[in-house]
Amino acid sequence: MMKLALLTTLLTGATAFAPAQTGNKCSTALNGAFDSEIGAASPELGCWDPLGYVTDGDRKRFDHLRGVELKHGRIAMLATWGYATTWSGARFPGCEDFPAGHEAVLKIGAENLIPVLLTAGLLEFTWKQKAGSFPGDFSATMFPVGFGPFARNEADMIDLRTRELNNGRAAQMGILGMMVHEQLDGKPFIFFDKFEIYAPFGN
Repeated sequence: MMKLALLTTLLTGATAFAPAQTGNKCSTALNGAFDSEIGAASPELGCWDPLGYVTDGDRKRFDHLRGVELKHGRIAMLATWGYATTWSGARFPGCEDFPAGHEAVLKIGAENLIPVLLTAGLLEFTWKQKAGSFPGDFSATMFPVGFGPFARNEADMIDLRTRELNNGRAAQMGILGMMVHEQLDGKPFIFFDKFEIYAPFGN
């Protein structure tokens, strides 16, 4: 029963971040207005939108949801790496006594939480979406971010955007899985009793 509940939770999370659809409108719930967008599950399935968020072809809504999906994916990639790193024992100076996982959230304290929130706010207001560009292009600032020299042409750009989108989706499921497993048995990693990686900030 517990396994079924976990599977349902993971599938629900995957659906929440699923993109949308393209081409001609079809009679099934798995086809829609944006099937030619990057991130389609397959040529047959298209961009999976079982709840019909953008089957009406609303481009503005699709771009907003795609931007949200990308942001969640970027945060999840950082969260997954941070989760694994701190669980291995790595700590910044002054945080050596902090626990890993969920417990750290309860013991971080205002003096350490405030800098984190200020940094997040600074990033939120510094990097802005570039007008007329694809969702998630935050190059419209004095500190541009992007794929840099790796995107030599349009094909490279599409490839890198697709990789980022899919890696972000995997990371969202990854961090969710880690948190669920930690709550179940105190071990966030399925295949290891003790997860060890190189810890540059501590032992």
